[in-house]
Amino acid sequence: MEPESCRRAAPAEDAVRYRLFALPGAGGRERLRRCNDGIAERLAPLLAAYIWQRQPFRLRYVPPCGDTPEHIGGTTLFGDNVEDEWFIVYLVREISRAFPELVARIDDSDGEFLLIEAADFLPEWLSPENSENRVFFYKGELHIIPLSETEEQQWEELPAESLTISKALALLSAHSEEFLAAEPIRRAVYKRISGYPEKIQASYHRAHCYLPAGIVAVLKQRPSLVAAAVQAFYLRDPTDLRACRSFRTFPPEERVMTMVTFTKCLYAQLVQQKFAPDRRSGYTLPPPSHPQYKAHELGMKLAHGFEILCSKCTEVSPDLKRNVFRGPLWERYLGSLKEKEYFKGEMEGSAKYLELLHLTEHYFQHSVNKLESPIEMSPGDEILTLLRTTTFDVKEFEREATCLPPEDDDSWLEISPDALDQMLKEATVESHPSSNEEEQKYDLEAVAESMKAFVSKVSTHKGAEVPWSSDETNVTFDVDSFTKALDRILGADSEELDSDDLDEEEEFDFSDEDEDDLDAENRREDDEVSAHELIGSLKSYMDEMDRELAQTNVGKSFTTQKKGASSAKATTLQNTGLDSEEEDAQLTPVDVDMNLVTNLLESYSAQAGLAGHTSNILQSMGVYLPENTDRASSGEGAAE
Repeated sequence: MEPESCRRAAPAEDAVRYRLFALPGAGGRERLRRCNDGIAERLAPLLAAYIWQRQPFRLRYVPPCGDTPEHIGGTTLFGDNVEDEWFIVYLVREISRAFPELVARIDDSDGEFLLIEAADFLPEWLSPENSENRVFFYKGELHIIPLSETEEQQWEELPAESLTISKALALLSAHSEEFLAAEPIRRAVYKRISGYPEKIQASYHRAHCYLPAGIVAVLKQRPSLVAAAVQAFYLRDPTDLRACRSFRTFPPEERVMTMVTFTKCLYAQLVQQKFAPDRRSGYTLPPPSHPQYKAHELGMKLAHGFEILCSKCTEVSPDLKRNVFRGPLWERYLGSLKEKEYFKGEMEGSAKYLELLHLTEHYFQHSVNKLESPIEMSPGDEILTLLRTTTFDVKEFEREATCLPPEDDDSWLEISPDALDQMLKEATVESHPSSNEEEQKYDLEAVAESMKAFVSKVSTHKGAEVPWSSDETNVTFDVDSFTKALDRILGADSEELDSDDLDEEEEFDFSDEDEDDLDAENRREDDEVSAHELIGSLKSYMDEMDRELAQTNVGKSFTTQKKGASSAKATTLQNTGLDSEEEDAQLTPVDVDMNLVTNLLESYSAQAGLAGHTSNILQSMGVYLPENTDRASSGEGAAE
């Protein structure tokens, strides 16, 4: 049993947890530490300039505790930018590929969110209750350890309940090929992280901002601090805004135009906020018609965020910035970056070289050289430290402002209904290739058969089973018990009942004083009336009800079979000598399939393109109806 102190709660909301374990026999503290340093060096070109929403990807050594072996891992709060979480999935997969002695696990507050991404392709046995410690990245591939009851296994005595990580690692080491996740599951997960690392640049948005010169200097040194500033402004409260009345750190007098790199999530958070500055702050905005109004507004909001961060800091010690960029660790780290062409051929000492060097120094201090900097600075402390240690020339910033590159188009903020429909259609086609209109024929008979198969399934407390489910449990039907139950309801003279008998109280008088006699009589009749006779009687009774209902609005609402389909029956009526009145009394069978399809299409049309019961049920069975073009065309014709 794992000690209570070693049990780790699930990650917080909007946080992802990642852990890298060594295979049995390949571990050891020093080995894990060397792997950690190697991972940091390998990922530095990707992570040095990456802008995280809330917290960065960071690995730490974790000693063993209970059933959890020693490992390196961490937890990252990604906030509103879920792309940070999937970027970490990509990083973890690449780490497991580059370091084959490591096995990776990743989860969040939803549990095994990788399985959620591949929910359409999971095996029946896999559920949130039994999936813990069964999903791993190993050698760059997704692996799922099955239950011991699965028929596919070729080994014995697998743990049937929750696995410990130690047992899971031992099993994975011995049976990695058998545990490889099914190809559709892997394809669904890999598709979500496809495009990296190229996708990183596509996630950025560059915009002009009119900012105080101090903030421009800080962002040139630490572009990632823009995230903390946006979050401070986005989550501001009245107490935070008190510091923005005077702007002691970033007064508005010396402002210059500059280019700021955001992530699209950060840019959307900033631009969508409606905010008017305090008149005492000195920040004023030009008229909305001004060509640079957006740059002034973005700069004003960003300046408020930086001021809020600095207002929460204490006095900064002059020696807070430690000289950690010496020694063999830094030299080895810097040499590794040069081998990977991190500096992109820039001449040592040039402005671009120094900019890249500052980025990697920050990454080294916070991700590699952890032992020498155990106390982590807050963003506000880091901003104040940079202001104390950085010199800048406002005139130089003004000269740079005259030749800024054009900012990115932000039309992606607005999505038209047609664009949204196209996105949903593409997602549907990708997850269900058979739904492509060019490949699939919309057979109405198939729709009817699918619905019949769905209705015939047995539902449980877990929900309804779709027709393609592997649950093929047979439904038993006891004819004798069924007929006896019907006999108790209909009474002894069920053959002679008609619709008029339903209005006679004496035929259905189930008062307390007669209940015992009626039960005794029914029990005697159970021995006399056979099952076939009772079913025949019930059929006659139902036919009589159908004849009466056929003359009502309910009966007339159903579509019946074509007369040609019942010609054989009409010939039979003539041979029996029935007159025309009796022939009319005979029922034309209801076309069940036609009524079913008609009602489904009417319900689908009533959804008007929105989600509804009909589309949800049909899609769960793999049936995708086309758009109602007749409705659209009729609407256009009416408009004309």
